[in-house]
Amino acid sequence: MPSVTTPSQPRRLSTRLNLLARHVACIALALCPLGTAHAVERIVQAGTLIDGVGGAARQKVSIIIKDERIVAIEPGFVTHSGADIIDLKNATVLPGFIDCHVHIAGKLPSRTNATEERFTHSDLDRAFDATVFMREMLQQGFTSARDVGGGDDTVAVRRAIDAGKIAGPRLWVSLEPLGPTAGHGDPLSGLDSALSHAGWEYGRVDSATEARLRVREHKRRGADLIKLMPSGGIASTGDDPRQQLMTEDEMRAAIDTAHSLGMKVAAHIYPAIAIENAVLAGVDSVEHGSFATADTFALMRDHGTYLVPTLTVFEVYYVAARDRPDLLAPGTAKKELENDLLPKKNLPLAIKSGVKIAYGTDIGEGDHTQEFQLLINNGMSPADAIESATHNAADLLGAADRVGSVQVGRYADIVAVAGDPLKDPAVLSHVTFVMKGGAVYRRDGKPTLSAQ
Repeated sequence: MPSVTTPSQPRRLSTRLNLLARHVACIALALCPLGTAHAVERIVQAGTLIDGVGGAARQKVSIIIKDERIVAIEPGFVTHSGADIIDLKNATVLPGFIDCHVHIAGKLPSRTNATEERFTHSDLDRAFDATVFMREMLQQGFTSARDVGGGDDTVAVRRAIDAGKIAGPRLWVSLEPLGPTAGHGDPLSGLDSALSHAGWEYGRVDSATEARLRVREHKRRGADLIKLMPSGGIASTGDDPRQQLMTEDEMRAAIDTAHSLGMKVAAHIYPAIAIENAVLAGVDSVEHGSFATADTFALMRDHGTYLVPTLTVFEVYYVAARDRPDLLAPGTAKKELENDLLPKKNLPLAIKSGVKIAYGTDIGEGDHTQEFQLLINNGMSPADAIESATHNAADLLGAADRVGSVQVGRYADIVAVAGDPLKDPAVLSHVTFVMKGGAVYRRDGKPTLSAQ
């Protein structure tokens, strides 16, 4: 028997199609345009503004935003016809924070068995972990970050963030850290020598020629910068953090090649002699620098080399080594307990020297704001700690013309806290508002369901 179409059926079908269209639109709004600009003009009315330029805080100003950029900063609380007004009159507004040393998929050592994690998870697993950690990092107020030691997964996550597929900070990424056989970055150290894995050779360099080749390969694969391992490390098996393991010609070849390709170079280094040799070779930043001396810091200052102290990683690994040594890589708990307290004691020497300091935590999962309090507790003023995570960090990235300050022409990367962080820096760990590129990701202390 043929079906009969009643007059109400087309209406029901139309209603269903309209509902489906609305549902698709909602999904698109939630998933696709996370980082897209808003065509409408937005005005952030800031009760107090710390702009990241280094001057005194300003009171009662309005930040005018069109698309992704700041187009004007005006005194008083202004309004424009048709503009979206964001009321932060009772807050302190700052530039979005920048973490210059992260590992976007890195899990906290007190929660994860390092060996089990390494051999049961793939780069795809780590990429999915990174999407969670980067979303959390953005909610903490970090609108930019520099990953110093990953793989193709880090490049994929950066591209996904740039395309607006996932929420996260703007990323500058390196690939596998470059270092010698049996060094801190050698994936085979401590393992059965018969084991192998595709890609384990991507970071090993044992000559200047290999160093040049690896840098060029990393550039081709999408790296923004290069990470070197001139010395041994702590959270690795078999190497000594007090020894220089790369030769001067290997370091210089890698650094010169990177600079010729427009890439900066970060170097994981602990001992003074290795730091000094890397500085003379032209490295842009020293990561950790735990055993540096006054002479070392003076050399860094004179060459304009940044120090990224990463006190956070020493804090979390010391606790793990003390309380859960079974979770760490074999043979590393002893190294952690012997060395992890030294960077805090050494930081006042770096501050006194006048060396440039940029903010870095060396974590992925976890609270990236805790570095503020660690820096301050060990000799840095709250103003300088904020500068390390804004202006200085942007300068180290080579992106001070885009991020790190609230100025005309910069991206509208803005955070806000309740209270005065110069008097009560603890508020830096409780960001109430986050904007990245003009899109709001956190408002009134809560995440927005999608970028607004």
